[in-house]
Amino acid sequence: MPRRSWALWAAATLTAVAPALFFWVIWTLTGDYGSRSYLSMSQGSCLGWDIYDQVSPWAYPVKAFPLFSYDGAPLIVLGFAGWWLSLRSGRIGLGRIIGRCVAVVLLVLNLPDFLLPTLDAALGPACTQIWGPPELLSQQFAWRLYDCLPPILVLLAVRAPRRAFVRRGPVVRTAAGVLTVTAGVLLPAASAPPGKVSAEWELGCPGFGDDTVTRLSATERDFLCAVRGHDHRYSSGLERWDGVSDRDVLGQGRHLCALATRHGGDTGARAVREAPQASLAIVLPSLCPAVARARQAEEDQWQAESDAYVAREERACAAHPRHRPKIRPVRQRRATLWTEFWTIEGWEDGYEGNPPDLVKDLVGSGQGALAIWAADEAGSACVTVESYTRRPPLEVRGWEEVVEVGYESPTGSLQLGGGEGPTLKGLTVRGAGSYRVRVHLRGRKLVYQVAYPPDGAVELLVQVFPGRAKKPVVYK
Repeated sequence: MPRRSWALWAAATLTAVAPALFFWVIWTLTGDYGSRSYLSMSQGSCLGWDIYDQVSPWAYPVKAFPLFSYDGAPLIVLGFAGWWLSLRSGRIGLGRIIGRCVAVVLLVLNLPDFLLPTLDAALGPACTQIWGPPELLSQQFAWRLYDCLPPILVLLAVRAPRRAFVRRGPVVRTAAGVLTVTAGVLLPAASAPPGKVSAEWELGCPGFGDDTVTRLSATERDFLCAVRGHDHRYSSGLERWDGVSDRDVLGQGRHLCALATRHGGDTGARAVREAPQASLAIVLPSLCPAVARARQAEEDQWQAESDAYVAREERACAAHPRHRPKIRPVRQRRATLWTEFWTIEGWEDGYEGNPPDLVKDLVGSGQGALAIWAADEAGSACVTVESYTRRPPLEVRGWEEVVEVGYESPTGSLQLGGGEGPTLKGLTVRGAGSYRVRVHLRGRKLVYQVAYPPDGAVELLVQVFPGRAKKPVVYK
């Protein structure tokens, strides 16, 4: 029984328990066990990480088994006992098999944590980022290599001494060839300088990061955040740019910026649309001042046109004759209300939700909710709302449609409004209780007949008054 084997078995056991002893001493002296947590947020899919994600739920319960605690020290001791008993009984071959089985089990448990990050590192910086910050990945490489040291010492402990060259078998030769080819592929790829791909926490993207990249300007960081989808406007980033280095992305962005600048900042110009890097145009304003000015000018023009359209509609509504009620209402209000989904809504606090179904496609009611047709999908209506303490006389002359429905007010705070514009409040003058809502409409036929109806085409008169009746009534 050679002393070399005893020493190697002892070294394997001590190597396995050394980290646990080291951290125990630190905890005893300082009260800090040295444990740190990292939260890694990444997008995309990489081969190594995908395999790890599938394997880890099965590997963790196995590693938690007591036999594999302390980096497999109990298993090494058990293997040593089997090897020693086999040697005592003269069965040297069995002892070697036991030792090799111990080493293989520990290597199978530990090697994936080293090989899978290495695989992703070879695939590119974007895949490397999935495993966390660079300092975390470096520590992981170092510890996983250390974890492979005890099983290697076990293999050396049970290895038979050889004094002459012995030709290896086909299995050994094949394994050596595969390892050589793998190293030849992975190591050059990992050592080649692919260029820096800064992570989200390095760029200091909106809502995340430490802004630790000092070599880039603020506009360059904003551009990279947008390209890689870290600014939350483009959640998955721009296709085919996620693994390209910062330097190359910025270079292509500047080239596209120069091209767009020659066309007045217009990213819709043919030369820009047909450029190889045209997919960067959507995020180019954060890098290119000319494009940013052109986009801002487009937005200002759109806003000016929108404001002019709203002003025209409001002037048209104000030009309509004011309704002259037959009895005096408690209050009367006029406003131009807007909608993008056919109806303007009435609601009370705490009762917002799905609008009720319409009676004759004009008005619908529910507890704390009201809906009134106002436009053919999107548009505006000139609305007059009158609140009464008693039922007003019926008016149908001059109106195309008149429908009345019951309404239950749970809080007495009914208000009417659209997607934009003012909100008309205080419609239920007697507080919570039962009401009737009578809606008068004209202009629907014109809206349906003309592609572009005149300003202020739709007029609504809404009368709200107390009443206990529940059934809807169609007057016209």
